[in-house]
Amino acid sequence: MKTKAIVLSLLAATAFAGAAKADKLDDIIGSGTLRCAVVLDFPPMGSRDAANNPVGFDVDYCNDLAKALGVTAEIVETPFPERIPALMSGRVDVGVASTSDTLERAKTVGMTIPYFAFEMAVTANDKSGVKSFEDMKGKTVGATAGTYEAIALEKQVKEWGTGTFRPYQTQADVFLALSQGQIDATVSTSTVAQANVKTGNFPGISVVGKAPFDIDYVALFTNREEYGMINYLNLFINQQVRTGRYKELYEKWVGGEAPSLTVPGVYR
Repeated sequence: MKTKAIVLSLLAATAFAGAAKADKLDDIIGSGTLRCAVVLDFPPMGSRDAANNPVGFDVDYCNDLAKALGVTAEIVETPFPERIPALMSGRVDVGVASTSDTLERAKTVGMTIPYFAFEMAVTANDKSGVKSFEDMKGKTVGATAGTYEAIALEKQVKEWGTGTFRPYQTQADVFLALSQGQIDATVSTSTVAQANVKTGNFPGISVVGKAPFDIDYVALFTNREEYGMINYLNLFINQQVRTGRYKELYEKWVGGEAPSLTVPGVYR
């Protein structure tokens, strides 16, 4: 009986050790491929060039992560509403998709320290009369459903008690609606606002000022229980800043001084 008990204990310990060793980080390295969820209608973070190849800050960030892991990057185009579902369904390994680090999302996925920070800007149709954030009161406004700015803007419209909020599937849909006069104004990240105005694809719109919303800190994300992967991602972000790569990518895709990723009194 003692011998049987010892054998069973050893088998249980071996099974436990095997289960503990297997994790997403090992799986990715073993597969030779890192599948990144990236939003490709969100320039300069993600878009397609003239040859239809994925380009942008988030694309380069995924490529850098894959290089650090010694694997090949696979960019999986993922619209904003599908970012977390893509992870949960196993289509991707990690989200490099400008995802706000909300507590609600953290109930479902594991989120890292910030890897990028956005300020919010107001972009308006030139015929709308909107020249500032306060001018949006009583107007028809819209934003990409599920994003930080959409949630904040819809809440603001409700607090004003006047006007209409319209959600859209993609950033391109928002700016097309704005250009066509279907909405009077939108709030988006300043990077997206400037990029879309500069393209010339959406005539008759202008960036008119800042929106008084908090800085939108965004994180990489993976499965909530994958502590080894989350720890690796946090160190990778740290290394991107320490080596100057973060500033290099910001200058390449956005221009100007890269915003700090620290939160006063929290991240130092």
